[in-house]
Amino acid sequence: MKPPFRVYVITDRRLAPDGDLPALLSTALRGLPAGSVGVQLREKNLGADALAALAREVLAVTRQAGVPLLINDRVDVALAVQADGVHLAGHSVPAAEARALLGPDRYLAASTHDLTQARAALAGGCDFATFGPVFHTPSKARFGAPVGLDKLRKACIAVAPFPLLALGGVTPDNAALCREAGAAGVSAIRAVLGAANPGGACRALLAAD
Repeated sequence: MKPPFRVYVITDRRLAPDGDLPALLSTALRGLPAGSVGVQLREKNLGADALAALAREVLAVTRQAGVPLLINDRVDVALAVQADGVHLAGHSVPAAEARALLGPDRYLAASTHDLTQARAALAGGCDFATFGPVFHTPSKARFGAPVGLDKLRKACIAVAPFPLLALGGVTPDNAALCREAGAAGVSAIRAVLGAANPGGACRALLAAD
């Protein structure tokens, strides 16, 4: 099992000025400690060709920054562009099948929203999973009410030492609460890419204890 990221930046190209996601990520990732941050390319409304083209641009940025890039859902695209891994969604192929396709060296992660899903991610051979939404966030409203810190804490204990990364409404102001609850790291979209200073926001999430 590979070490988890302390901060996991999830993309939304709608937050990028002029739609230039690679440039926004370059700003956010510049000068960060090696191994501390990962990126998930999560552009669910792109077809395979467009996603692969964007992934190649983003991969050039993440490789320059020394940051692993995981592709949301699309194992085929991740293999085609030689990304560093895949992040599975609820409708994705089973984790064990994805691991067989990816091999042992690439990252495999999954989105989870309850303890049953977290245990399934562990059993399927994932390296880590996101867990949430922990706090209220419009982007995760379809999952209902936030799970809260108590459920995060119980899940972290139940699957330990499997790493769970808190997701949903995480900011530099509450990231420490997630880590106190047992989260190995935190995940963010708007808290980093929607910030006036994306690099500063990322460093603030890294520093929150």
